[in-house]
Amino acid sequence: MKKRVWLRLGKSALFCFGLVLVLGVAGYVYAIGFKLDELPTADPQTEPADLVYLRSAVPTSRGRVLAVVTSTGSNPNTGKRTGYELTELSRAYYVFVANGYEVDIASPLGGEPPMVLDDGLVEADHAFLNDPAAKRKLKNSLSLSAIDPNDYAAVYFVGGKGTLFDFPENIDIQRITSAIYVAGGVVSAVCHGPAALVNVTLDNGSPLLQGKRVTAFTNDEELFLTKDARTVFPFLLQDALSAKAAQFIEGDIYLDNTVVDGRLVTGQNPWSTWATAEAVILALGHVPVARERSTEELAVGVLQRYYRDGVAAARQARMKSPDVDRRLILMHAVVAGMQARWSDAWQFQKLARP
Repeated sequence: MKKRVWLRLGKSALFCFGLVLVLGVAGYVYAIGFKLDELPTADPQTEPADLVYLRSAVPTSRGRVLAVVTSTGSNPNTGKRTGYELTELSRAYYVFVANGYEVDIASPLGGEPPMVLDDGLVEADHAFLNDPAAKRKLKNSLSLSAIDPNDYAAVYFVGGKGTLFDFPENIDIQRITSAIYVAGGVVSAVCHGPAALVNVTLDNGSPLLQGKRVTAFTNDEELFLTKDARTVFPFLLQDALSAKAAQFIEGDIYLDNTVVDGRLVTGQNPWSTWATAEAVILALGHVPVARERSTEELAVGVLQRYYRDGVAAARQARMKSPDVDRRLILMHAVVAGMQARWSDAWQFQKLARP
């Protein structure tokens, strides 16, 4: 009897092992079918001179833009590392420079602010990291208390979850933002950067956001990444902005959504950085210098066509842009699957194939 039981258990274990092996092999074959290892990556040695659009840069004569980053290096409620998002600074930085603006970098505490460095860096990000002038500005960021807003045509608030802790109540942020806007300048922010705008009041006593259209990192985006976001952060940014603005404009999850309301420009997430920066240039009265779209932007365009016009239009866009960042499209397939949007997940993985 015991022998038969052990024999059955042995066969069962062997079957399970075989099933796991088959599934593992199938998964491996499926994964390598995307040929992601063949995708080109940005050269870490890229320097500013290698950025083609900087070769057509407008002379630095149009004024100054103040880029503001967080000084909060860790979430006080969890101890988790945080800071400003490099990509949301570097990409906008060179758009401003290419279009004739000097960029100063400031933070609530001054000095070297904490950086969050994610994967998927593009040429502009590496160029920034290799740029001696940019590195000097970062290492010695200006203290907001020392900023004269009359020196700037625009202010740009860089995202990063640390902003939720040190932007909303900062009186210098409120002072600088109000003064620039009242003087006819442009106020802009991306991702978590709009946390800076929550408590800004203009000189007539009205909130900056009153009657305005605005966007920022949405509740869906925040809660997808951080399930307990309502308890580990002081507030959810969409909720805080919705309470102050006339309309919060929510775009598709993790895709570019840039909202322009006169001289107020806001972007929903990191993938809105390029569009937000170029919208600032437009709001300042200039046509942005021509710039070849990054593979990441091309991928975002394909996904936006899918949501707006359907799968056939997305396939056409994909065929016209063979150099899209297929990793990003595949990431959206994973996100869709985790949200049980099975049809979207299936279509995205097809779009991600070579």
